[in-house]
Amino acid sequence: AMAVETHGVPQLELEAVIGFNGHVFSGLRVHPDREHLIYPLGCTVILKRIKDGKQEFLHGHTNNVSCISVSKSGSYIASGQVNFMGFKATVIIWDYAQRTIYAQLLLHKAKVEALAFSPNDKYLVSLGGQDDGSIVIWNIETKQAICGSPASAHSAGHCLTVQYSNTNDNIFVSAGSGTLRVWELDLPNRKIRPTECNTGKLKRIVKCIEVAEDDQFILCGTTSGDIMKINLKTGLLSDCGPVKTKYSLGVNVIRILKSGNLLVGSGSGTFTLCSKTNFKTLKEVQLEKGVTSIAIRGEGQQFFVGTEAAQMYRFNYVDFKAELISTSHNSAVKDVAITFGTSELFATCSEEDIRLWHIDKPKELLRITVPNMTCNSLDFMADGHSIISAWNDGKIRVFAPESGRLMLVIDNAHRMGVTAIAGTRDCKRIVSGGGEGQVRVWELQPRCHRLLETMKEHKATVACIKIKSDDKECVTASADGACIIWDIVRFVSLQMVIANTLFRTVCYHPEEYQLITSGTDRKVTYWDVYDGSAIRELEGSQSGAINGVHISQDGKHFVTGGDDKLVKVWDYMEGVVTHVGIAHGGSITSTKIFSNNQTLVSTSADGAILRWRFPHPPSSS
Repeated sequence: AMAVETHGVPQLELEAVIGFNGHVFSGLRVHPDREHLIYPLGCTVILKRIKDGKQEFLHGHTNNVSCISVSKSGSYIASGQVNFMGFKATVIIWDYAQRTIYAQLLLHKAKVEALAFSPNDKYLVSLGGQDDGSIVIWNIETKQAICGSPASAHSAGHCLTVQYSNTNDNIFVSAGSGTLRVWELDLPNRKIRPTECNTGKLKRIVKCIEVAEDDQFILCGTTSGDIMKINLKTGLLSDCGPVKTKYSLGVNVIRILKSGNLLVGSGSGTFTLCSKTNFKTLKEVQLEKGVTSIAIRGEGQQFFVGTEAAQMYRFNYVDFKAELISTSHNSAVKDVAITFGTSELFATCSEEDIRLWHIDKPKELLRITVPNMTCNSLDFMADGHSIISAWNDGKIRVFAPESGRLMLVIDNAHRMGVTAIAGTRDCKRIVSGGGEGQVRVWELQPRCHRLLETMKEHKATVACIKIKSDDKECVTASADGACIIWDIVRFVSLQMVIANTLFRTVCYHPEEYQLITSGTDRKVTYWDVYDGSAIRELEGSQSGAINGVHISQDGKHFVTGGDDKLVKVWDYMEGVVTHVGIAHGGSITSTKIFSNNQTLVSTSADGAILRWRFPHPPSSS
């Protein structure tokens, strides 16, 4: 479907990405050139230059990237993806120097679980996910599969990871639940032959494998929180530890340093340097959420650590202190707000937090956290002195954007959570919408507030609120299939438009005589503000709801984003798509054009914030 929709339409240029999929095990890598970090986000593989943060993007996957590997020489990167049940999941081998697709390999069903290159760039081994369960060896030169085999001996086993020998192109290891095997490639007969490792009475589920540089042994990190050392030649267990204090929530990732000591990351966020002899902890740091990646730069004086909180840290071996180098949302971004007038700053919200960003630097300026709550919607007051926010605990919270200080709380603002919010231009009132369908207008006074009116016409969640520039009217879009234009001086409804859809978003055209709406029926509809009639209807998407719409300041273009993961820029008068942006791996939750019209920001359900070059220069009129 994607190919049909984007056919012949120019693509948007992606400028920057805030985001990192910290749930992909060993997804963060350092390229052997020591100059670039490599990591996945959505359908994209990102290359980020360490010295200045400059990003490049490898586009080619059609769904979320699920695993990454980099060849020893650095010539190739391989990445695997997930796909829908019943469909094949692609492995892409990238030519690193050219930043292009070298080969696309299609055999696995539904998901590629893990990838590993042989030491001399001859072969790539790929492991399919749970619905596939097979291991395939690929010849990199011919781009063909040499052979394949079920990953584990019996159907109950489920393989989770593969790792190649460091010296021999014909030997690799696989492990998981109920399976731990050393494989040998018999090239003349095009077969891979497994040898089961013997761990005696020790029954463990292996999450990760690390092979010693000289191939003498392998280390297996387990869900039980210990590490098994196995002789690679004999397949016998030679050691297991730490004996007393196991790693809580399992060992997610292990790296062996030149000294032989280990770096170990656990599911509970402990990151340690531990001794090669008895696995005893030498140094320890506690990070936010589970450690999922450890990437060593060069000889190991420096390393990078990625976590499930979508954070990246840099460590120096000597002082072993965590330096936070990048942060991003690790759950769905719900909304974006732009500061009025200037467009340097913007804010995003998600579960637990609001974050403030500078448009030119993808670095978090401020984080406001409300534990165990979800922020559904937010807005900057026009004077820039406050951020108003709507929360699922039924409260409206007002914060100072410089310090993050809580300035005001309106308790019990809505019965089933506050779902939408907007502030008037004069900064004296807030209009809020709730899960129960009520629309409420609040007056702000110094250090207090009062409820002016409750308007009860909507029958379901209020999804979006926009206030007219004169502060006398507003429009609310609801999941009940109605958009209502309200007089917020006399508190009566002036007009209602109805469609067979769950409305997700509504926008005034800058001249304010028309509205555009969209929602689950995939249509973008233009409405006349005065008589509520539908003027025009566009087919906004071929698959899935449209969740975000925003119109440029000159009214000539608008942008949409939704469940089809495509950002689309439209000509308002012509009603045609001028540009399409492909990079999101999750449903797009919101889209905004910045008022200088040079920038477009889109956010998605996987926590990503993407910045695109807006393709139409602003008109002088």
